[in-house]
Amino acid sequence: MHIESLILNNFRNYKKLNIKLDKNINIFTGNNAQGKTNILESIYYCSIGKSYRTNKDKELIYWNKESAYINLYVSKERLDKKIEIKIFKEGKKGINVNSIKLKKISELFGIFNAVIFSPEDLKIIKDSPIYRRKFLDMELSKLNSRYYFELIQYNKVLSERNALLKNKVNNNSDILEIYDRQLSKHGSKLIKYRLNYMDKLNYFGNKIHKDITSNKENINFKYITCVKDRENIENNLFKCYEKNRNKDIYRGNTSIGPHKDDFSIFINNIDTRSYGSQGQQRTAILTIKFSTLNILREYTKESPVLLLDDVLSELDISRQKYILNSIKGVQTIITCTGINNINSYINSNFKIFNVESGEISEVNTI
Repeated sequence: MHIESLILNNFRNYKKLNIKLDKNINIFTGNNAQGKTNILESIYYCSIGKSYRTNKDKELIYWNKESAYINLYVSKERLDKKIEIKIFKEGKKGINVNSIKLKKISELFGIFNAVIFSPEDLKIIKDSPIYRRKFLDMELSKLNSRYYFELIQYNKVLSERNALLKNKVNNNSDILEIYDRQLSKHGSKLIKYRLNYMDKLNYFGNKIHKDITSNKENINFKYITCVKDRENIENNLFKCYEKNRNKDIYRGNTSIGPHKDDFSIFINNIDTRSYGSQGQQRTAILTIKFSTLNILREYTKESPVLLLDDVLSELDISRQKYILNSIKGVQTIITCTGINNINSYINSNFKIFNVESGEISEVNTI
């Protein structure tokens, strides 16, 4: 799978853009704040139907315009896809795939897969559990529409339970039990999917991390949940809700469950978040991203598109070499401020584009 072309109208700082991409490597170079990352953002938007940089779609629309338009033409082994997305200032969006309008955003998942690696990804390692849950939810939704359905159902029940708890329902334990049964039903499925994903991360991540660190480090991912006995997750999750019911009534919210779960990353049995060096944290996120790529490739039988947003400059030479030597057969789109002899590590065809103030020109590499 690879992108053939990208068309943008009034997206971020691009009034009009129409470019054809190489099926191997594409490098967008230029000074900061010229629009390089906006290219990656528009591409990733076609994968999940929303931005990885903002929750406000109106921020994607060119100043003083009413809408923005993205057209991505994707070449696939079985059937090519033309993804068209129109984003409106009032918050609505329309998504068409091969001229067929999608009814739900979840219908977009899996049609075009992309893995993005950006400096902000360090939040997965360093910041609160919400970033790690967001990572799991996004990657699992790409792999399985059923996961996304269960996540929506769980959050709906959770919202209703929390509304009830805020009213201090001391005498409504029967009603809470009904909600707890529903939370356990949907939540247990989320936990099972996440545990399976952790197994995959460990399977691919261990080899990748050893390759990056020349066998000096081992990496391990461990899912953290209130459920201790994983033979009957639904029943054990219900017991967790039941045990915490009085505390939840007192606090006015649901204190445990998949919406509070987390995962830890250990390098040589040391918690990377608390004790890992900056270099180890960067290597861990590199391992996670390439593991994610391999999981998608195994599941879909196609290589996703790899988006590298100004990350090469953040890594040392050995890690840069690992990335550039590992992208054979994967269409890769790189943003950077300078190529810095990057072509000496690339053994396939590539294109270089110069980006300046929302204008893009292809650079002659001959």
